[in-house]
Amino acid sequence: MNAPVTLTQKQLGEFLLNVAVVRPVFIWGPPGIGKSALVQRFAEEVGLPCVSLLGSQLAPEDLIGVPQIVDGCSRFCPPVSIARKSPYCLFLDELNACSHEVQKAFYSLIHDRRIGEYCLPTGSVVIGAGNRAQDNAIVKPMSSALINRMIHVHLKVSHRDWLEWAGASNIHPLVMQYIQNRPDHLWVQTPKHEETFSSPRSWHMLSDAMHEYGDALNDDVLQVLAFGCLSAEHAGQFKAFAKQIRSKYKLKGILEGDSSWPAEPQDRDILYFLAQSFRAQLVKDLPADRSGLTPAHKELAHRAKALLKELASISLEMAQMVVADGEGESLPNWLLVEIVRDLPRLVMKKES
Repeated sequence: MNAPVTLTQKQLGEFLLNVAVVRPVFIWGPPGIGKSALVQRFAEEVGLPCVSLLGSQLAPEDLIGVPQIVDGCSRFCPPVSIARKSPYCLFLDELNACSHEVQKAFYSLIHDRRIGEYCLPTGSVVIGAGNRAQDNAIVKPMSSALINRMIHVHLKVSHRDWLEWAGASNIHPLVMQYIQNRPDHLWVQTPKHEETFSSPRSWHMLSDAMHEYGDALNDDVLQVLAFGCLSAEHAGQFKAFAKQIRSKYKLKGILEGDSSWPAEPQDRDILYFLAQSFRAQLVKDLPADRSGLTPAHKELAHRAKALLKELASISLEMAQMVVADGEGESLPNWLLVEIVRDLPRLVMKKES
């Protein structure tokens, strides 16, 4: 399923409040970005109990029920979890992971809001959700008849929405501070092989485990937890970030000239994290076009070149990493031109 238009978590909440109450909605998105939590929150906002069914674990009889003889005639009795007298929100999670037989059982439920002789109470809401084929999840093609019975929307990750939610949800302060510094690490594309990967869900799991350890959380334990939840690169940087928080090194202080890059061999992990954060801050704060430069931007660019020169004297590889093209956005072209002019040795060394 292509995603020409995507919605953030906050936008999706508003969308459901206006659309799901009149038509069935299907939410597409990768694993771990909060689809289920958003539906639960929507149900709470409209005052409906939420009944969740996991498509990958359903058989047809779990929906249509089993036949019983009533007055000499057979009658299918749907399960008690569905056959309710009061309106509710029916959440069909992993709908596109169920078998085609189960998908067919959903046709009348989604389109006609009925199963056999049972009809959903007036005011009930039906919402489906599922992963995409490119997410390396268990998915099956959805029939055109089922697709055409729902309004489809694609969910994307927004670090701003997540941080707003995290601030009210007891997410560990270290996790929140890290995502504030590295919003690009909140989520990554699902890997092709069996390995942990960063997502809003995995950061939430990490936060819960860190809270549980409390004062017993040391560097060794944090390393185990981080690598057990996150992408390997993010786990290493998160560990370095936590170590940096407890040390004298802060990127803000380095930018303002109050401290310098850590140069000791035992602080290489901190240096790596700071260099990555330095790059991310330049990408975020400097305009893509030179015409948008303000005096503050010019001062930051001047300071950045000085810091790159200092960083290269400690680790040329990390200085190269700051200016190199990599995943995500690159440094502004006008800044790269100035780096080529003022720090030719760094750029020539990088390209050799």
